[in-house]
Amino acid sequence: MITDDHFTQAQPIIERVAGEATKLFLPLIQHGEIIITQGFSGSTANGITTTIGRGGSDYSASIFGAVLGAEEIQIWTDVDGFLTADPRLQPDPRLQPDARLINEMTFDEAAELAYFGAKVLHPSTILPAVRKNIPVRVLNSKRIGSTGTLITSQATPMSAFALKSIAYKKGVTVVTIRSTRMLMAHGFLARVFEVFAQHQKSIDVVATSEVGVSLTVDNDGGLEGIAAELRTFAEVAVDGGRAVLCVVGTNMKRTKGVAADIFQSLMNAGVNIELISHGGSEINLTFVISESDIPNAVSALHKKFFSQQPS
Repeated sequence: MITDDHFTQAQPIIERVAGEATKLFLPLIQHGEIIITQGFSGSTANGITTTIGRGGSDYSASIFGAVLGAEEIQIWTDVDGFLTADPRLQPDPRLQPDARLINEMTFDEAAELAYFGAKVLHPSTILPAVRKNIPVRVLNSKRIGSTGTLITSQATPMSAFALKSIAYKKGVTVVTIRSTRMLMAHGFLARVFEVFAQHQKSIDVVATSEVGVSLTVDNDGGLEGIAAELRTFAEVAVDGGRAVLCVVGTNMKRTKGVAADIFQSLMNAGVNIELISHGGSEINLTFVISESDIPNAVSALHKKFFSQQPS
């Protein structure tokens, strides 16, 4: 696994990996041999050991499968696959007792769920498979009889509903930037995003109005300096203790009534929505809510969309 020299977060150099894997592995595979190799670690072109970082083992498997033209890439982990909701919430009796396995889902759905909190796969894992359109199957190494989740470019819908799963990400901070100079002015948003870029701070969810923009970040690290710089041209409010709640499903944007059902379910559960993002993707609707509301929100949505539906 030849990588660059960004130690602990090294990026594989796909062209070099493809050449080495084809030369070393392919002849053995063609003779019926089974190859056992490492994941997570690699080396630079000069032979210095590197590590790819979190999710690196699964990412390595996906890369090798893609460059060798595998018929299917299998990721063996400690869960049955993607579920309709997070099973870690299961101990709370108020929550969904029937979170169920998703038999099939699309690459886009899996990527959204991975990014917004589902711990089944790292967001980078399926990228090599997507480029080669190779199916990825997630299986449980502790339950070898489980069929797992099959991830492809085209998946069979679970039901008549557009929703496929619910994910969430805790520990989120909301930054709200307001300025009357934003009204009818060009360059304001570019200036805001430039500040975050200069501080190497990634942004997740964005919502704008005529005089302001609200956005979320994964953590508050470095926000003091960012806020100080933003305050040179705008008012800034920083609010922690928030969570991003994401409902994912193919073609949500074109399915009538889904958004109304989601809003009604959350309202009935007493959950206040602080920020909404929809439109950038056809397959997710994202909310920012109080972190303490996650159990009620997930329970209400799961009961509405999945509890009475066949798998």
